[in-house]
Amino acid sequence: MSKIHLKKPGKAGKFQLVYWLALLAFTGYVLLDTFVIPRSYAKAESGASSTQVEAASTGTVKKGSKTYSDDNISITVTTYRKYDTNIYVADVTLKKAAYLKTAFAGNTFGKNITDKTSAIAADHSAILAVNGDFCGAQNSGYVIRNGKLYRSAASDSDQEDLVIDGDGNLSIIKEGDVTAASLLKSGAEQVLSFGPGLVENGRVTVSENEEVGRAQASNPRTAIGQIDSLHDVLVVSDGRTEESTGLSLYQLAAFMKSLGAKTAYNLDGGGSSTLYFNGKVLNQPTTTGRNISERSVSDIVYIGY
Repeated sequence: MSKIHLKKPGKAGKFQLVYWLALLAFTGYVLLDTFVIPRSYAKAESGASSTQVEAASTGTVKKGSKTYSDDNISITVTTYRKYDTNIYVADVTLKKAAYLKTAFAGNTFGKNITDKTSAIAADHSAILAVNGDFCGAQNSGYVIRNGKLYRSAASDSDQEDLVIDGDGNLSIIKEGDVTAASLLKSGAEQVLSFGPGLVENGRVTVSENEEVGRAQASNPRTAIGQIDSLHDVLVVSDGRTEESTGLSLYQLAAFMKSLGAKTAYNLDGGGSSTLYFNGKVLNQPTTTGRNISERSVSDIVYIGY
């Protein structure tokens, strides 16, 4: 039987091997850096605020499975059934805009620093909370939270952001039209960068075929809208399950308008969509539709002291 002689790789073959190993290593690092390795950029300011001091002297508090009220905050949660989907609506009336807040996971603005919406909410004694814009998964897009600028790098000239001012009023801007520093100077308390805007001046502003990049046509959704001064709605829909199909952007926008929202904005959705109220998660958060569980996120929008 004749022997088989294997040819040793030449210089070109060795170079190709080294090249592919280096490429695999670099790709692995990029994936880890993008999705796994936590990076802290700034600590959020902590400590008792004036509104927390007020909370200690708040009068009678009434809590139920779907209601909360005290001298400053009134919340009623209603479940709607539309588009073969369960939609949870928190109708919120505030005495002061200061009770509408945001918070980061671990009280830290950074990359890949995440926690469940319910855990972040509990850490900040939130009465009501929804997931935010998952700012920690992006390298750009304006980030202003509770009156502090954390990121001024624009994502795209057409990127639509939600601005909440010191009076609690909601508006939608394009990053190409104004800088983050200008928004802060003009009194922006919160700026969230996900989108798009859903309703402006009482009119639906998305088309029937419009969708967030890479998203499915029907999804779990999270949105915030303003009905009147200090009167807001925080909305979360289920999706990706046999019980709940999910909503398209247009369906979400039409629903927000039907609630009376003059301005409404789409927040992060899919597996992130979570509604927390009075210590419990009320919706059915899911990423795949096969199991019900919260996805960890970088930030929340909440009502509380």
